[in-house]
This record gives sequence, structure tokens and C-alpha cells, in this order.
Amino acid sequence: MPPSLRVPASNRLITALPPKDRHEMLDACDVVELAHGEVLCLPGERITHVYFPTESFISLIKPVDRSNALEVGLVGDEGMFGIPLVLRVDESQVKALVQGGGSALRMDAVRFRREITSRQALQRELERYVYVQLNQLAQTAACTRFHVVETRLARWLLMTQDRAHADTFHVTQEILAYMLGVRRVGVTKAASALQRRGLIRYRRRDVTVRDRRGLRAASWGCYAADRKSYTRLLS
Repeated sequence: MPPSLRVPASNRLITALPPKDRHEMLDACDVVELAHGEVLCLPGERITHVYFPTESFISLIKPVDRSNALEVGLVGDEGMFGIPLVLRVDESQVKALVQGGGSALRMDAVRFRREITSRQALQRELERYVYVQLNQLAQTAACTRFHVVETRLARWLLMTQDRAHADTFHVTQEILAYMLGVRRVGVTKAASALQRRGLIRYRRRDVTVRDRRGLRAASWGCYAADRKSYTRLLS
């Protein structure tokens, strides 16, 4: 993750801060390029840096055992990785996997803790974001328990499209299986069903959203609940 030239921030948590706080936060960050598939942190590891994605996005994956895992959160330019530090905990309980490569703002964990203590506006924004993350986790749990894989896939694709800022993005069956907590055959069936309905196109590890409105309907309100929580608290 070599540092690159400094660019204007496009992370919405940072841009929501008052101008003085925003500029000083940017000065405290390095601009880094995150690569697709890069692991930023593993469960049980100490969090040494926080990441504010600008063009990248990060999956938060909770391992269940040696062969099973489930995505419990997705972080793009609306948020950050490193929430435990906001709660004064320095150990990660999830695997932070770069799902979409691109730029991010990175800050040392020690400096981040100082910034939270000294900046009330930042603290308020992060407290709201913690709530949004908890809501996303609760929505994932409910969707996993009560909805079929096709519905869960529709929600995940919409969330990913929002963070990729593109209709087409790269994803493998293996990653989708991890994201949804199912076998690959379940992913194949769900993706094929959405493709037959003309909602997506899935070819050679690339997904294209063809009918966003139809995909929202297929998500059975789960995606809308995620968006409502974010819009009400952070927009």
C-alpha cells in the first residue's frame, strides 16, 4: 500500500466535518491505494490504522469456522474501518478484506484516538456512524435468517453498486459465497435467477446491474432499510 500523491477527500464522514476539522484531519492522513483482495486486518489482530475509503470499499467478514464465514458489514466512501477504536477497543473481531480496489485515507490508530478526543464534531459523526453500522449488522442478521439467497444477493449487489459508483464491478463466486454465507452452488442459482429476470448480467467474474429498480424490489425492503438508516443519520 504505497502512499500516493495527496488528493481532495471524497469520504463523506470527513467532508461532513467543519472546514477547520476537515483540513486538519486530511493533514493527519496518508492517501494510499488499496488492492482488490488485500487483507487490512484479521480477527484478533490489533488495529494499527483506520481507513476512510474514497474510491475503494472494504468487506467486514466474520469467520465461523475454518471453512465458513459471513460478511457482516460493507464500508465505502460513506464510512470507515476501525470502529472498535471509537469504542476504545483496539482489537478487530472481523477480517477486513478489500473488495473494491482504489484510494483511501489512512490514519495511525494512536493519532486517530487523539483526534476523537479533541474534535467534538468528529466524535458526533462517528457515534452516528457506529449506530448505522450496528443497524447494518442487524439487517444482515434478519435478512440471513428470513430471506432466500436471491433476496440477500440483490441487497448485497445494491450495496456494492453504491460503493463502487459503477453499474459493473468485479466479484467472484468464491467471494459471493463468503459474503452470503452459502455454498457456491447457491450463489450460482441465485445469480442465474436474477439474470433470467433481466436484473443483472453475470459474466466472467463481472456483475452488471441492468435494472436497479427491479433489484430493489427483489431485495424485499432490506436494502431500503439500510439506506433509510444512513440517510436519516448521516446525510
